[in-house]
Amino acid sequence: MTPSWQATEHEIAALLAARHPDPFALLGPHAVPGGVVVRAFVPGAETLSVLRDGAAPVALDRRDPAGVFEGLLPGATLPLRYRLRATRGTEAWEFDDPYAFGPTLGPLDDHLLVEGTHARLFDRLGAHPCVHEGVAGVRFAVWAPEAQRVSVVGAFNAWDGRRHPMRKRVDSGLWEIFLPGLEPGVAYKYEILGRDGAIAPLKADPVGFGAELRPGTASVIRDTAGFAWTDQAWLATRAKADLRRGPMTIYEVHTASWRRHPDGRTYTWDELAESLIPYVADLGFTHIELMPVMEHPLDASWGYQPIGLFAATARHGPPEGLARLIDRAHAAGIGVLLDWVPAHFPTDAHGLARFDGGPLYEHADPRRGFQPGWGTAVYDFGRREVAAFLAANALFWLGRYHADGLRVDAVSSMLYLDYGRAPGEWAANPDGSNVNRDAAAFLRQANALIAAEAPGAVMTAEEATAWPGVTAPVAMQGLGFGFKWNMGWMNDTLRYVAHDPIHRRWHHSLVTFGLMYAWNEAFILPLSHDEVVHGKGTLLGRLPGDDWQRFATLRCLYAHMWAHPGKKLLFMGQEFAPWREWGEDRELDWWLLQHPPHRGVQDLVRDLNALHRSRPALHARDCEPEGFRWIEPDDADRSVFSWLRFDGAGGRPVAVVTNFTPVPRHDYPIGLPAAGPWREVLNTDDPRYGGSGVGNPAGVLAEAVPRNGLPASALVEVPPLGAVYLEPLSWPPPKTAREAASGHPPEPA
Repeated sequence: MTPSWQATEHEIAALLAARHPDPFALLGPHAVPGGVVVRAFVPGAETLSVLRDGAAPVALDRRDPAGVFEGLLPGATLPLRYRLRATRGTEAWEFDDPYAFGPTLGPLDDHLLVEGTHARLFDRLGAHPCVHEGVAGVRFAVWAPEAQRVSVVGAFNAWDGRRHPMRKRVDSGLWEIFLPGLEPGVAYKYEILGRDGAIAPLKADPVGFGAELRPGTASVIRDTAGFAWTDQAWLATRAKADLRRGPMTIYEVHTASWRRHPDGRTYTWDELAESLIPYVADLGFTHIELMPVMEHPLDASWGYQPIGLFAATARHGPPEGLARLIDRAHAAGIGVLLDWVPAHFPTDAHGLARFDGGPLYEHADPRRGFQPGWGTAVYDFGRREVAAFLAANALFWLGRYHADGLRVDAVSSMLYLDYGRAPGEWAANPDGSNVNRDAAAFLRQANALIAAEAPGAVMTAEEATAWPGVTAPVAMQGLGFGFKWNMGWMNDTLRYVAHDPIHRRWHHSLVTFGLMYAWNEAFILPLSHDEVVHGKGTLLGRLPGDDWQRFATLRCLYAHMWAHPGKKLLFMGQEFAPWREWGEDRELDWWLLQHPPHRGVQDLVRDLNALHRSRPALHARDCEPEGFRWIEPDDADRSVFSWLRFDGAGGRPVAVVTNFTPVPRHDYPIGLPAAGPWREVLNTDDPRYGGSGVGNPAGVLAEAVPRNGLPASALVEVPPLGAVYLEPLSWPPPKTAREAASGHPPEPA
């Protein structure tokens, strides 16, 4: 007679076919009348025994030659601690049974995931080295609610999905298992029997903390929680800072092409830290912005088509190297911003697309879940679990890696249902509008969460439309970003300088128009990687004129930009004016620095950053109109612009004059806020930058002759294709007798 505790042939067949609906109900220890039955599936084993402290080994019966074993331990009770000993010929090995361990997740995880409020999903999902029930190993958890089976596979189980099927938590669609004995550095994937009954291509872990180096596509077990940070003082200071009123100049970096070894190898994170951070510190930038460091399969995507949102790319070594780089940057007084891509994801077979056999992370309607212009999938921002996954990912980089902020890529594509889609390729809202309300709600949710959980971290939007309130607080129905890239300023300014100087008079408004909306949002002025790729050439290369004029115009452009309201961003290499368009497969043309014109541009950028930091007038009111006043905006005939910058607190102002023609403007009259001596603190035509030396080395003397609505004026030497910054030698200006008597400043002229 067959014992009642024996598994049926049907159950064994289902196990061997990897179709058993609940493997934890079959495998491992189970209480039965008279003791505990233990079942295990160990392919390749000829014998299998149960080992317990203080008890004789118990041999299990081999129910199937494929490696299914089963046996009764008379008198045993649960919980039962044991190990298994397998033999094959003369070979023997011992191991802990994964199916002898209880769950690693709890009902709260289920509830928070389904509710969409699990802000720290990365603490629960993914692969985590740990000690569970007294045994070291790795706990795995993944969300696949419609899957019929999910298994962890890797070299440790011969990539056999029958070996380690996971426990399903039916309330949430989470799957989890603890695998004893595994350690960091092991590659793994998930084998998923989808909702359609088909086994999907092996999937990388959506919350994997490491990844194989391309062309490998597996996730890698990494412990990212144990780094010994030394930046506590930096984070405390950051939490109290007001970046909108502080200095902020950003150096944008593509880590794989900033520098390379002579044989073409990319630098490791530590090698980047050794060279990049001192370089950025020397140039005086306040922040580094790294183009996406999340794992991505294709080098040519520059990281903007990520697969592993929680994994630092393996191109530069293990992820703790990135932590060391950021820690070292903070020690040098430099913030680190990361590009973040929640706008879309690639449809590579090992990624998120159709993760459990159908749409899960992507919107089920392809008119919302697919971006035809990019060939990528689009997240279902209205699904609570997906929104929570993305928000938790943002917090992961800000918390686990101490990033100082995220620049959110392609926000416009998220906000509009018809972005990049032809008629018929998108579905309007019931009221006919094209606004993706789910995406807007997600951005507000994420930004509010980050403001609460990551004090001082700054969120920046790459948003190219007139969407209102991108940088307004969520409480005021804004999207809640700290800054927005000013794409209008970038496009108009680069169009202006691309014109031959003789024609610029007809395009004067390209420069002045930006001041009509300069304070509608808190802006960053970006000259980013997008402006030096895809046949656009370099900033230097697109400028008209001979070489001298090109270098002079570029220097004038940079001085104009650094004095314009808004924070600054410059893509790597543009600080020394390369001729070749940037390519992701080679390092920058550092050899150019042996030539004086290129060194001159680099020296200018260094000096601009120093002035930006040291002169509050050049940064303290970047985002408020009180920090700016035109002197003369309308001198189109001479293509000259002049304005004043103020710190909003009564401090020393800076006067700026830029001349975008190759004609020097001698004795050029400008109004100034005070009479007396003014000194020249920057001149882009200085010979040490490569200029011709036209300027005001002895300073200028402003007289109490009103001009441009200001109480004083001066005559200034303005260099050809050049810019000058002036500041008063003495400030505040002495009071007049009438002002002193009245206690009020004089009325403006």
